Amino acid sequence: MSPSGEKATAAGVYDWFLGGRYAREADIEAAIASQRAFPVLARTVLYNRQFLQRVVRHLVGQGVRQFLDLGSGYPSSGNVHEIAQELEPGARVVYVDHEQGTVDVGREILAGNPDATSILGDVRDPEGVLNHPEVGELLDFTEPVGVLMIAVLHFLPDTAEAARTVRRYVDHLAPGSYLAISHGTYAAGARELANQTATNETYNRKVSESAYTRTFAEIESLFAGTTLVPPGLVLATEWHPEDPAHEHDEEDEASAVLAGGVGRV
Repeated sequence: MSPSGEKATAAGVYDWFLGGRYAREADIEAAIASQRAFPVLARTVLYNRQFLQRVVRHLVGQGVRQFLDLGSGYPSSGNVHEIAQELEPGARVVYVDHEQGTVDVGREILAGNPDATSILGDVRDPEGVLNHPEVGELLDFTEPVGVLMIAVLHFLPDTAEAARTVRRYVDHLAPGSYLAISHGTYAAGARELANQTATNETYNRKVSESAYTRTFAEIESLFAGTTLVPPGLVLATEWHPEDPAHEHDEEDEASAVLAGGVGRV
């Protein structure tokens, strides 16, 4: 732990892995310790960001012009508002995070962008998020919205409760809306699983939010109330890859531990 005794945040650890500039000392320590326990973790984080970017591009292509990013972390380079607004100027984005410091930085980053904001909220409190005045100002839930739960549901330990929480968001959405989820999953091999378990334990000791890994079946249950968009729930790297000639690498451990999918309401 850092000399100040403060714990790292998921936002700060994630930002450090992506080469951002907002990670604090405790975040860097936690990121390095987790990377030592699971050396492919940095690449998995990159795959997660790339999945998010492909999802946003796909949803804009489907006519979505509004996004609610839950557990967003810092809205730094290559994030939802940049991708969506480049493709569709005027696309509206609300980032939600439960750390006040993260939200404060987010609001600084987005200052001067009238179509994007960062608010304080907890993914476990759908009504609090959905009824937040700034959410109401930017997002019209009578029209399609893309709800993004990217690498956030692994912070909810009870799968049944996580599914109920997700459903409360889904029930608020208009037809034609979408739900995107990425989630840590179990690698196929025993060695990878042992390494991943060690990573979770290391991460949970150092970071203020504890992470939990789920099976594909458990993750798929989180999409209740939606219809999975082809190719369904898959490894995140296999969801609409940008390269048409993309072939799955069976030896890529970083890919094997991250699932991703999109459901349509």
